[in-house]
Amino acid sequence: MKILRVFPRRTNATPTDAGARIGLPTLFDEADAVHISVAFTWDKPRAEQLAELWEYVAPVTIGGPAYGDSGGPFEPGQYLRDGYVITSRGCPNRCWFCDVWRREGGIRELPIMDGWNVLDSNLLACSDVHIDGVFQMLERVKRERHQRIEFTGGLEAARLKDWHIHRLRDVRPKQMFFAYDTADDLEPLQDAGRRLLEAGWTRASKTLRCYVLCGYPRDTFGAAEKRIQQTIAAGFTPMAMLYRDHKGKTDRAWRQWQRLYARPAIVQSTGS
Repeated sequence: MKILRVFPRRTNATPTDAGARIGLPTLFDEADAVHISVAFTWDKPRAEQLAELWEYVAPVTIGGPAYGDSGGPFEPGQYLRDGYVITSRGCPNRCWFCDVWRREGGIRELPIMDGWNVLDSNLLACSDVHIDGVFQMLERVKRERHQRIEFTGGLEAARLKDWHIHRLRDVRPKQMFFAYDTADDLEPLQDAGRRLLEAGWTRASKTLRCYVLCGYPRDTFGAAEKRIQQTIAAGFTPMAMLYRDHKGKTDRAWRQWQRLYARPAIVQSTGS
């Protein structure tokens, strides 16, 4: 059975194999079924337009995180490109701005598949046995496939243990992201930064990254700038993450501000 996987737009995580399509069908597309995968709620109108057009090729199923899918076992390369891996779903935290816990529930550990860019929403909330299994997989993948390891899903600073740091040293990631979303995140972030720097990472390497949530209701440019500077002082290179409402809308002024802190090179050029 030939299934084509369709995505509303291309991102860094979009599969690039022969069975993946971006946007509109062509005259040469043939399939027994079409699966439209939607990660972000603001892509839903586009995806639903595409569903009508792809119906001329084959029966269409539309789903993904944007439609509240809780997520089953991870299938490498299916809806994320080769190398991206999810080893757990859900999160025990109930952050007001996040849909993960609403959609996926608490932590569910999945069978560990091979990959080198870990996208788990909260890997460090998993059991020690599972986390160690993930590190064993990453060590093997790095050795056998010569890939640089990344943790772009985010690591929760408050859950970072000393043995996690030792295992991170073993895999020597290209980058690992933490998060500064609310005021409660600051002290754990500062503590994590201190311990990671003591373990040998440097500010200059930009391996230590941090998502900084900005532009949410009642946020101000001054408060957001302060969080950015606190993140830098803690030893991390910040990446401003702009808050979106359920329709995906953002404020133009916040979008302009965000560009200053969305890329490491730009952060460096600001003299921060």
